[in-house]
Amino acid sequence: MSLKKVTAIGLVIILSIGVFYAYTKLSKIGSMSIGERIVNSVTMNTDKEEKMNKNAATKEIYLAGGCFWGMEEYFSRLDGVEDVTVGYANGTTEKTGYELLKVTKHAETIHITYDASTINLRTILLHYFRVIDPTSVNKQGNDVGEQYRTGIYYKNDEDLATIREIIEEKEAELNQKVAVEVKPIEHYILAEKYHQDYLKKNPNGYCHIDVNRAKDPVIDAKLYKKPSKEELKAKLSKEEYAVTQEDNTEPAFSNRYWDSFKDGIYVDVATGEPLFSSKDKFKSGCGWPSFTKPISSDVITAHEDSSFNMKRIEVRSRVGNSHLGHVFDDGPKDKGGLRFCINSLAIKFIPKDKMVEEGYGDLLKYVK
Repeated sequence: MSLKKVTAIGLVIILSIGVFYAYTKLSKIGSMSIGERIVNSVTMNTDKEEKMNKNAATKEIYLAGGCFWGMEEYFSRLDGVEDVTVGYANGTTEKTGYELLKVTKHAETIHITYDASTINLRTILLHYFRVIDPTSVNKQGNDVGEQYRTGIYYKNDEDLATIREIIEEKEAELNQKVAVEVKPIEHYILAEKYHQDYLKKNPNGYCHIDVNRAKDPVIDAKLYKKPSKEELKAKLSKEEYAVTQEDNTEPAFSNRYWDSFKDGIYVDVATGEPLFSSKDKFKSGCGWPSFTKPISSDVITAHEDSSFNMKRIEVRSRVGNSHLGHVFDDGPKDKGGLRFCINSLAIKFIPKDKMVEEGYGDLLKYVK
């Protein structure tokens, strides 16, 4: 038999198999009810769209913030962060290594890949400014040198507006320029293998930041605003105004939350900024609402208070600067030993089943 005949027979067989497969598949679809076919169509399209959306939602950013061991570990703990690597970026050469950084001028940098449908760039940058000293030049923690400078390096020009917005907000807060360089990413080189996941492999290794703060939610201050004095007088009761704006104290054992332990969060009565969670509320016996900690360390400010010939630590809300109460070191030892003694008149309770409706749905996981 000639080669041409063998080839022709092979093609016929292949075509026959293809026709049979197509007929079988069409017969299967044809045997479905209209309802089944609609469901099948929606499912196939949904699967495809979900895959496309997942790819579309994957974003990346490069951050330099001192020693990259701690930076990598911190950001790897955030929900929505898919991957973090450590490397060297924005130096003068296309190749470098750990021992050459002083010569090549690269910065120790982490590359973050994240799901933008779960966590956005603004939130990532708020975390970033939480763990760096933005005013320090070529120094973070105990590490000194140009390789430890701070920097935000972007790949997509569309990210620049968000980066600039955060920078401007931080400079306004500090009333000075920050020492964080903002540039397009250049020459990102993966660090040596032993640097990757260093703190996961060496849990007791050196770290210049508290990586446990990654579990502390970022509460975006931009979402809240302190009303004017006139607006506050109209919004608050006379007693609420006296406590939050004039530093008064309400009576013990006769206030609205001292003996309430329903699930939910407590927000600043003046601004709505989230302050405490029912998960951290406990029976202290002091007659005022007591908490072991705020819902986020970012939302509380502490101040020395020497009034009434006593030495105490006053706590105020971040955005509203409302007087809340005081913090003492006689709280439950297994929860850190602190007791935040808070005036009921300074806070408003949002029940758990109302949190989504009131705009606090992202904090549900911090409520028991």
